[in-house]
Amino acid sequence: MDVDPIPGSSSGISTAVVLQAMPKIDEDHLLSNKPPKERIVEMLDMLETHVEKLRRGASQLEEDRDALLSTLDSVVNADLMYNLDESESAIVERDDVTRYADRIISRCMTVEVRVMTQRDKMQEEALFQVNHLIDSLVITLRSDPETAKQRCVSYMNACSSQNVQGITDKNFESALLGCTMDDQKKVKRRLQGLLNYFEKMKVVHLPPDLP
Repeated sequence: MDVDPIPGSSSGISTAVVLQAMPKIDEDHLLSNKPPKERIVEMLDMLETHVEKLRRGASQLEEDRDALLSTLDSVVNADLMYNLDESESAIVERDDVTRYADRIISRCMTVEVRVMTQRDKMQEEALFQVNHLIDSLVITLRSDPETAKQRCVSYMNACSSQNVQGITDKNFESALLGCTMDDQKKVKRRLQGLLNYFEKMKVVHLPPDLP
């Protein structure tokens, strides 16, 4: 069982190191001839810089976590898994690998990173519309994968100045432009994940080479 090291112990990060990483505001270093309000605003500007750095770091952690989950899913669905024969020993091996992968995925899922985005009412409605369109695409995937892929590509084209292929869905583009920049980036990552899934489906379902 993994145990988190006690702060200050030889195996963990010392409290002094943690405190050194925290933003420090030293009023003595601010020009004393400035009015109190300007000095306070200057301190707040410094703190705002640290807050934005914190948000960027958390967003990167969120992306790293999603990338790890996507990679784990790709490994589980890799050709090597399907190349195992149907012998009893191969089935046991496949089960062992699946359980191992599930354990890692569960471990990864214990990491929760959430960076909230501030939105006004119009931006909330725009994001709702975008998510509704993507959810409808996912539902279509079950019955008509090819149509779902074409629609996903048209949505992806709306997120970029360069088309992946085909046309751009103007309704999706209009809704997307009403979203915040942070939401637009997240939508693009979600669509890219779906496109990667489509490519993986194509590889998995390719017939084996004939002798």
